[in-house]
Amino acid sequence: MFARSIFASYYRLIAGAGIAFLAFSLVGCNEIAAQKAEPGRPVLVTTVHYQPESPARSFVGTIRPRIETDMGFRVSGKVAKRLVEVGQGVEAGQPLAILDEVDLKLQAEQAQAEFSAATGVLAQAAASEQRAKDLRAKGWTTDAQMDQARAAADEARARLNRAERSVDLTKNSLSYATLLADAKGVVTATLIEPGQVVASGQTAIRIARVAEKETVVAIPETLLGRARDGVASVTLWSEPDRKYAAKLREIAPSADPATRTYLAKFSLPEADEKVSLGMTATLTLSDAETSRVARLPLSALFSQGGDPSLYVVGDSGEVTLKPVAVKAYESGDVVITGGVDEGANVVVLGVQKLDPAQKVRVVSSLSF
Repeated sequence: MFARSIFASYYRLIAGAGIAFLAFSLVGCNEIAAQKAEPGRPVLVTTVHYQPESPARSFVGTIRPRIETDMGFRVSGKVAKRLVEVGQGVEAGQPLAILDEVDLKLQAEQAQAEFSAATGVLAQAAASEQRAKDLRAKGWTTDAQMDQARAAADEARARLNRAERSVDLTKNSLSYATLLADAKGVVTATLIEPGQVVASGQTAIRIARVAEKETVVAIPETLLGRARDGVASVTLWSEPDRKYAAKLREIAPSADPATRTYLAKFSLPEADEKVSLGMTATLTLSDAETSRVARLPLSALFSQGGDPSLYVVGDSGEVTLKPVAVKAYESGDVVITGGVDEGANVVVLGVQKLDPAQKVRVVSSLSF
């Protein structure tokens, strides 16, 4: 009985050891299989992206009209009607407001009456001058009487001319009683109301012309040269996918005392109806001519007595050593101008231990 118990314990011990050995064997086989399944050495890569050497700078601006006019009556009077409201679009020649025309019509009638009287006086003076000429030719009058008749006729002609000009002026004044828009635009302010008495030249309605639009931005003094010589473009916040060409039209001669920036105005020759006044826009400034470079970590550069190179990882895990053109070395980066294609994946760590004949496995990718 005792021997049987010892044999059973020995049997269980042998069986357990066999099971453990089998388990360890399976684990080892799995690790070997996993190692064989993996393509090669794990590497850390980054994607090559070329961009302008001097990056573009963006500024927030506002769409404004190039010309905004304060319209006013050319004569004084009492406002009878205001025909437009703020935000209303107007066409060239459209009436905006009307003055009471009673006094202006009376002035026109008075000028017409003076013109009629001057016409009659001139006719009488001209007849007297002609009679004096006839009598002087026959020797029946003196030179003094002839000169007097001629002077009276000249005065009558001058008075008629003055009366004619007065009629024209009163007609113009009567036409000025209606304030007309001088160009297509949008009403941005109305400063008069019916019943109000206005003076000649007083601002009545403000019109922003829509034919020419521009973006107004504040430019720091460090970028004034780029604003003058660079390439500018504008995008609207309401339409970020649409880009409009911009051209510098005006820049302030002095900086703002509070912000130390210069107010710049960029015209938008391609602006359409979607570019509305008051919209918020983004102005982008870039250099007119600049080389495209890519910045990579210094650790990605491979150089052992030869030209600087980079290890480029292919789609199937192969690596290729490609020489590159280095433009500059920075504190932690290298600036290249060519040698590898846009979007290529390059190894950034451990390049000294790589061999072009081996395959690698990308374990992570860095954005740089």
